[in-house]
Amino acid sequence: MELKLNKPICFFDLETTGIDIGKDRIVEISIFKVFPNGNKESKTWLVNPTIPIPAQTTAVHGITDEKVANEPTFAALALQVYNMIKDSDLAGFNSDRFDIPLLAEELLRAGVDFDMKNKCSVDVQTIFHKMEERTLSAALKFYCGKSLENAHSAEADTMATYEILKAQLDRYPELENDMKALSEFTTRKKIADFAGMIAFDKDDEEIFTFGKHKGAKVEKILETEPGYFSWIQNADFPLYTKKVLTAIKLRKLNTK
Repeated sequence: MELKLNKPICFFDLETTGIDIGKDRIVEISIFKVFPNGNKESKTWLVNPTIPIPAQTTAVHGITDEKVANEPTFAALALQVYNMIKDSDLAGFNSDRFDIPLLAEELLRAGVDFDMKNKCSVDVQTIFHKMEERTLSAALKFYCGKSLENAHSAEADTMATYEILKAQLDRYPELENDMKALSEFTTRKKIADFAGMIAFDKDDEEIFTFGKHKGAKVEKILETEPGYFSWIQNADFPLYTKKVLTAIKLRKLNTK
C-alpha cells in the first residue's frame, strides 16, 4: 500500500553521541522524503558532533570520532536539513520521544527556528508497539519478511521504517491512510514540548510534569512565581522546552 499524502512526509533517523536530548549530538542523519505525487528523494549526512563519541555508543552504531573528524558540523548542515523537512510531515521509529526532540535541539542550537506547527508526526514504533510489541528488526521481519541488514546505520533504519509503515497499512485496515490520523494514533500523550516537561490537562491547558510544580498549571506558576521562569531559562533544560515556556509567558502578557 502506498501512502496517501496531502503534503510530503520525511522519514528520518538519527545516530547520536548518546540518548540525552539536551546534551547529546547527531553523528549521522538520514532523510527519505516521499512526495504526494510518488516522487522520492533521500539524503544521508555524517556529522562531526564537536564532542567525543563514547565507546559504548560507537559499539552500537559503529561511528567513531575518526570517522567524522573531517565531516561538517550540524551547524553547517542545519539549513540543508531544514530546507528538506520544512514543508513536510515527519515520521520515524521512536521519533516522537527521541529523534524529533533531539533534531529540534540541534536546529535551535544552530539558530534555525524549528517547530512542529502545521506538521504531523507519525511514530511507526508506536503503531508497532500498540499492535505487536516488537523491535525495529522484528518489525521488518514480521511485516515485510525481510532481515534488517546494517541495523543502527541511519540509512538502513530509515528505509526499514518506511517499508514497515506501508506494510502496517496493508495489514491493519482499521488504520487510516492519512498522516493526521496516523499522527493522532501514534501520540502517546498530548504534550506541549518535545521533552514532555509541559503537557496538557483535561481542560487543554498547559501543566508542568516535573519538579515541585508537577501537575500545576503553567500560566498560574508563571504569574505567582516569576522566578521559576528565569530558573528554567538559565538551567540546563532543552531549548525547545524553553521556547514553549516563553511562548506561554508572552501569550499571558498579551492577554492582559
